[in-house]
Amino acid sequence: MRKIPTVFRRDPDDRRRVLPEADPECQWVLDGAGVATRKYDGTCVLLDEDGVWWARREVRPGRNRPAGYRAVMTDENTGKTVGWEPVAQSSYAACHVEAVARSGRWAPGTYELIGPKINGNPERVAGHELVAHADAERFEVPRDLDGLRAWILAHPEYEGIVWHHPDGRRAKLKYRDFA
Repeated sequence: MRKIPTVFRRDPDDRRRVLPEADPECQWVLDGAGVATRKYDGTCVLLDEDGVWWARREVRPGRNRPAGYRAVMTDENTGKTVGWEPVAQSSYAACHVEAVARSGRWAPGTYELIGPKINGNPERVAGHELVAHADAERFEVPRDLDGLRAWILAHPEYEGIVWHHPDGRRAKLKYRDFA
């Protein structure tokens, strides 16, 4: 798991906002490549090939990493290390148990854990659920800054969009980048 870059460059004076220029790493989105999918507002979990569940975890610089933590990358802008911790020791353990119990069949891959005790439940679901990222709702969206801003602001019910390139690259744009 790599932190997904934002399609547009961030404003260095206010990193919560984007500038009207593409991040060169994500130019492929504006060129029309990739598939746009819904970005769910929850927390990412992973079921690995061995059947072990992991929770995404960011560790700030100078902080201790939890037991069993598997670092993936360090963000050069924030200094935060992104990686995985065993889900059973995460703060979402009970929510995850509830979500897993809703189905008996899980395939290896990444999922978004959503529900009443996750981020204030912006997805407005009654119980905790796992949404496979591979099954996320797909969209046809504009491929320019003004069009994307208008589309996202017209859909406040979505956290944002994640584009998936056929070669595995991803890019994102969030509602809060414009709101």
